[in-house]
Amino acid sequence: MTAVLVLEDGRVFHGTPYGAEGETFGEMVFNTGMTGYQETLTDPSYHRQIVAMTAPHIGNTGVNDEDPESSRVWVSGYVVREPARVFSNWRAGRSLDDYLKAQGVVGIAIPGTRALTRHLRERGAMRAGVFSGAALAPVEELLERVRRSPGMEGADLAREVSTKEPYVVAPIGEKRFTVAAVDLGIKAMTPHRMAERGCEVHVLPASATAEEILALGPDGVFFSNGPGDPATADGPVEALRGILDAGVPFFGICFGNQIFGRALGLGTYKLRYGHRGVNQPVQDRRTGKVEISAHNHGFAVQAPLEGTFETAYGPAEVSHVNLNDDCVEGLRLVDRPAYSVQYHPEAAAGPHDSAGLFDDFCALMEQARGTGEAAGTAHGKPGATTNTKGSKGA
Repeated sequence: MTAVLVLEDGRVFHGTPYGAEGETFGEMVFNTGMTGYQETLTDPSYHRQIVAMTAPHIGNTGVNDEDPESSRVWVSGYVVREPARVFSNWRAGRSLDDYLKAQGVVGIAIPGTRALTRHLRERGAMRAGVFSGAALAPVEELLERVRRSPGMEGADLAREVSTKEPYVVAPIGEKRFTVAAVDLGIKAMTPHRMAERGCEVHVLPASATAEEILALGPDGVFFSNGPGDPATADGPVEALRGILDAGVPFFGICFGNQIFGRALGLGTYKLRYGHRGVNQPVQDRRTGKVEISAHNHGFAVQAPLEGTFETAYGPAEVSHVNLNDDCVEGLRLVDRPAYSVQYHPEAAAGPHDSAGLFDDFCALMEQARGTGEAAGTAHGKPGATTNTKGSKGA
C-alpha cells in the first residue's frame, strides 16, 4: 500500500497508485455509472473533482480516440477498486492506466470504494487529496494540506474550462438551423447531437455577451453543462437575460439549467453529495412519463414544485423532478420558447431516453421561425432573420 486518499474530515483510505504518482486535491465525489468511464474523465464538469467509480472493474475496454468529450482529462484525481490487468476492445489504443499517466492524473486503487461511497452519502461531498510516491508524508501533514485546498462552493470554474475562441460544428446533412451554444464546459456529444438534426452550431466562450450571441442571428441559443458554483456565474446569467428579452428560443442543460433558474430570479444550493451516474429516474410533470437519465451535478435550483410561479418573463414552472429526492430537474417558461433540464440528454454512453429534448429544441426554433420571432426580428431587423437558406453552408 503506497498511496493514500485523505478526506477533509480525517477519514483515510490506503491503496496503490493508479495512473500518475504525485499529489492532487479536489472535491471528493462518486459516480455510479457502470460504463462510460472515458466520457466521465473527459467531461469538463468534473474539473477540480476527485471521482470515485462505484463499479468494481474499471479499464476493461481501455481508451480509444473516438469517445472523449473534450481534448483532455478534467478530473483532478481518480479512485477505483479493481483496475483491469488487461484491456480488450477493438477500438482501444491504450490502457486506462497509461492514459492517466500521460495526462498527469493522480489516481489510487483502494479495496473500499463501497465504504468511501457510503461515507460520502452520510457526510456529504468534501475536499480530499490523493498522495503517492514522493508526495507521501505523515497523515497529519497531508490532512492539513487537504484542509487548505479550495472548496467547490463559491468556485467560478466555467471560464477555466470554456473554449478560448469560437468554433463551428457543421451540420450533418442539410442545414436547418443556426444555434449559438455558450460553452460553460460543453461536452463534444452535445453539438454533435444538434448537428445530427441539421444544426450549424457556433460554440462561444463562457464570457460571450447577449450582444455577441445575438450578432450571429441564431435560430436558437443553448447554454451547456459545466463545473463550479452557479451562484458565481453572473456574466452568463446577464447574457441569458438578454437572450430571454430578445425572445430567441433557449435550451439549457445542467449548469445551463442553473443559469436559467438564476435568470428567472431563482436561487441555487449545493446538494449533499450530488447526482453523478447514468441511472437517475426523472419524471416529466406534464406527461407523467419517467425517463432514466444521466447526471453530473452538485448544485440544484430552488423552485416551487407545484403550479406556476411568476418571473420577469411571465409564468414559469418546474417541468421535471427527480423521483429519488424531488430535486428540480427541469424548468420552462409557459408563454415563451425557453426551457432547460438538469440532466444530460446527449449522454454517452447512454441512456438515451431523453434524446427527444433535442427534437423539442428544433421544434421550438421551427415554430419561432414560422411566427417571425427569430433573433433578427426580435431586434427590429427583419433583414437579419435567422432563415439561412442561401447562406454559407446551407
